[in-house]
Amino acid sequence: MSQKIAFQGEPGAFSHAAASRMFPQGEPLGCVTFEETIAAVQTGKAAFGVVPVENSLYGRITDIHHLLPESGLFITGETYLRVEMTLLGVPGATLEDIKAVQSLSVALGQCRKFIARHKFRTINAVDTAGSAREVSQKADKSVAAIASRFAGELYGLNVLAENIEDASHNTTRFLVLSPQQDEAPQGGRVKTTFVFRVRNVPAALYKAMGGFATNGVNMTKLESYMVGGAFTATQFYADIEGHPSDPGVQHAFDELKFFTDYFKVLGVYPASDNK
Repeated sequence: MSQKIAFQGEPGAFSHAAASRMFPQGEPLGCVTFEETIAAVQTGKAAFGVVPVENSLYGRITDIHHLLPESGLFITGETYLRVEMTLLGVPGATLEDIKAVQSLSVALGQCRKFIARHKFRTINAVDTAGSAREVSQKADKSVAAIASRFAGELYGLNVLAENIEDASHNTTRFLVLSPQQDEAPQGGRVKTTFVFRVRNVPAALYKAMGGFATNGVNMTKLESYMVGGAFTATQFYADIEGHPSDPGVQHAFDELKFFTDYFKVLGVYPASDNK
């Protein structure tokens, strides 16, 4: 019996493609929201979840930064998926017929220039593949979906324009979530993801970060966001290259903890080679 792999979206979504890449023998389980995706893993409905965390054009996926630290789940892997956006219309529609485009807000954001050039009205939807399905069902020649070519084939839509994303490097990074803490072994290319909050002392963030520089640890990501709706409560989300057992990382973490009142490792996992 194959394991179920939860992802946000419907069949044909980019998250579906990422889940299939990471678990080719798994049984995809589409979920409506990121919350439902995480809940499926938390409750055992799915063995793993595959969720997007950032896009090279659109930036971070805000929901994941808020949901993941409190989920009790662990990051056990990552993959990068080249995102090729396609404009999909119902049979018989032409590019000149289109007045509005429907897709996930992130996808619409990745195609801003194309949308602006054609002066399309935008319709926010839950996901890309769901937009393709809904456009197919409406059978309105004036409305197109922005989704993958695979989604178009799945729902009987025609390709009106290809590669409409703003930049050719459009890539989304996905994380694998597990209820079990399965740390990658020390050695090889490893990433560690963690969150922290600095203490309310002068230059606390500067001092907390100093240990990574002095110990030669490469920090590939550092982002801040508010927690609990308070302007004074800021949490930081970070990725580094290295294993917590590496001496340099150990020393850097020791310095970090001295200037923080909250610190939590979310995952220690193999760095992806398909960036």
